[in-house]
Amino acid sequence: MDENMDELDNIVILNDEDGNEVRFEFLDLVELDDEQYVVLLPVIEDGEADDGEVVILRLEDSEENPDEESYVSVEDEEILMNVFNIFKEKFKDEFDFVDED
Repeated sequence: MDENMDELDNIVILNDEDGNEVRFEFLDLVELDDEQYVVLLPVIEDGEADDGEVVILRLEDSEENPDEESYVSVEDEEILMNVFNIFKEKFKDEFDFVDED
């Protein structure tokens, strides 16, 4: 996903693999093993169901432009769970988390 950020109201706009703009609410920045990860919540448009699932992406500096950052998908389930658990602990009093088994 390429980054295209709109700083207003913590809304981040990313382009998906088809080039479509997708809006997310920025929830947190989590550091794990010297890497930074963003926790994003998809912004639900009218008529769409809200399942409350967050998206976790790794923050990566651009090699071409040091002032730019991009978000990269994380494939490692263990890393995703570790980042999500850190996020849950930080926000346990603000969100109702539902554990799925």
